[in-house]
Amino acid sequence: MDLNIAGKNALVCASSRGLGRACAEALAAEGVNVTINGINAETLEKTAAEIRARFPSVKVTAVRADITTVEGREALLAACASPDILINNLAGPSPKKLMETNHEDWVAGLEATMIAPLMLTQRVLPAMQERRFGRIINITSAMVTTPRSHQALSSGPRAGLTAVMKGLSLDVAKFNVTVNNLLPERLDTDRQKFMVERLVKLEGITAEQARKKLEGTIPAGRFGAPAEFGAVCAFFCSAHSGFVTGMNIHLDGGAYPALI
Repeated sequence: MDLNIAGKNALVCASSRGLGRACAEALAAEGVNVTINGINAETLEKTAAEIRARFPSVKVTAVRADITTVEGREALLAACASPDILINNLAGPSPKKLMETNHEDWVAGLEATMIAPLMLTQRVLPAMQERRFGRIINITSAMVTTPRSHQALSSGPRAGLTAVMKGLSLDVAKFNVTVNNLLPERLDTDRQKFMVERLVKLEGITAEQARKKLEGTIPAGRFGAPAEFGAVCAFFCSAHSGFVTGMNIHLDGGAYPALI
């Protein structure tokens, strides 16, 4: 299927690796020019070079910046001031229960996973409305709809982001601007490796045993591939997805237990 977005411009946050990179690659495969972002210069440039090599017809711009800061967001917007597509993304916080957190944890969590995406959205939205095309994707977490006590710093700020974005989606749908959230869980990324290592320490088991235990909680019986996530992201950025907005889309191999 041709997604009809070739030639458009995408700003993909935290995209030097993991799910952000998978989204950038999937968009580049559709002919979208991508501005990618990361903090580690070596990893970022390596990713940019690899995407350019795979998709020579698209423009790939790499911006080293910390998007949790005003300066970092300004650097990113200087490179891609008026994207057609915005992918809000940032690495998840460390697992902590409420009673293990402090004030600084919450300030950092809110800045990273709620305030940063809201500020970026605020800046790019007017031009999307004027062009009558825009796709905003927020990579959040399954913790938004199925909170767990040890993921307080993930579920809280991201639930807040989800609520604000839902309200926004109602205002901008008439401009052909959609706002959707992708909720990953149990995808084979560095984050998942971290969770495997955490289980090894908690239960005193091997990495292989921990991995199998986690896979056993997934109806699909396996971890998801980042490329699968990227393909879904690309579709919801496409010209064909204009009637879907304000939605939470779970990508978890069937792990989400609820009916709605």
